Amino acid sequence: MAVQSIAIFWFRRDLRLEDNCGLWHALTGDVPVAPIFIFDKKILDQLPKDDARVTFIHQTLERLQQQLTAVHSTASLSIFYEDPEKVFAELLQNDAYDIKAIYTNHDYEPYAIDRDTRIQEMASLHDVAFHTFKDQVIFEKNEIVKNDGAPYVVYTPYKNKWKTLFDPKIVHLYDSLAVLQNTTRLSDVPSHIPLSAMGFSESSIKVPAYTATPTLIAAYEDTRNYPALPNGTSRLGPHLRFGTVSVRAMVQKAIASENEVFWSELIWREFFMQILWHFPHTHTKAFKPKYDRIEWRNNEMEFEAWKAGKTGYPLVDAGMRELNQTGYMHNRVRMLVASFLCKHLLIDWRWGEAYFAEKLLDYDMSANVGNWQWAAGSGVDAAPYFRIFNPTTQIQKFDKQLGYINKWVPDLNEFSYPTPIVDHKMARERCLTTYKEAVA
Repeated sequence: MAVQSIAIFWFRRDLRLEDNCGLWHALTGDVPVAPIFIFDKKILDQLPKDDARVTFIHQTLERLQQQLTAVHSTASLSIFYEDPEKVFAELLQNDAYDIKAIYTNHDYEPYAIDRDTRIQEMASLHDVAFHTFKDQVIFEKNEIVKNDGAPYVVYTPYKNKWKTLFDPKIVHLYDSLAVLQNTTRLSDVPSHIPLSAMGFSESSIKVPAYTATPTLIAAYEDTRNYPALPNGTSRLGPHLRFGTVSVRAMVQKAIASENEVFWSELIWREFFMQILWHFPHTHTKAFKPKYDRIEWRNNEMEFEAWKAGKTGYPLVDAGMRELNQTGYMHNRVRMLVASFLCKHLLIDWRWGEAYFAEKLLDYDMSANVGNWQWAAGSGVDAAPYFRIFNPTTQIQKFDKQLGYINKWVPDLNEFSYPTPIVDHKMARERCLTTYKEAVA
């Protein structure tokens, strides 16, 4: 019996069938495409067993499966729970398949780059092409650099260059839905793996739907800084992170609305991605090396109080409790809680970054590292170390009516609510002295 020639499309941070660049390129090729998804053991084994993001991915794959079979009855998404390198080693050696090419979309994190390099080398040994495409950003890698070729490390000049080079004509939507008939399936691979088979249980925390209506975008500048407003932000984060929405479609919405602030938020995302790509060491080390000389206090009891939302500072505690209960925290509050940990408690930003990585539904390494280093003063385009948010006056600016605080800190006026873990004035002076000694 003749072995059918096929291509593989590997879903990763692009969990959608519509406007998927790599998928479109695969489907417009010469052979049928078998789509796959790999639950990476190396990543999953480090996660809590009720991780909400794993549940979200699992449920999203179920929807993709339904979409695929509705279009093409013999098509199916093949699901693996394994080390990706092992998966491809077995596929490439399997005589049941004549794999002509592997398609996927770019991923810019250090682990992903190393993984993809090894898989590409493996594919090459079998004379299998490995094609990757830009899909989760408008500009990537070296596409936005200074005139001398050096990467931008300050946001505003990067944004200005981004907008100078941007042309709406480049925002081409890929009609991958129109060519889904060119899909097939791997006959000996399951199309469903229960969460329990991977050691996970369904999380009670759900990823909310995003909102990117013209009304929200038009009002974005006026509403985005006030955490008490129920619909002040888009909740796009997890959907951009996992690719359940196309960044090209969101940029088109930003263009249509002419809202500079909403557009700038999308550019911030790309700024941090290219920073991580150019400077992968920033995941574990300060971008400015002298900041690694800071003598962090790293008091574990204070760290636990911060994590639990029991610092005695209501806006800090509200943010941490929202995070723990929902997997989300309003961006304005994220800046405060990060600053509080690094500056008031003198706890290493990497501790906070790791906790956010565990809890945030929209966790994205580049943005998380970039924002934590901003708060610590150690990163690119960082807040100067002497900028120390006052957690009390921040309430007056952004939650004056206590709507957000009362929602997440119902015990605010109870005797059980803790007294402030540290005095603001003392902590500020201590921070200034510690930082000055390290970076002088």
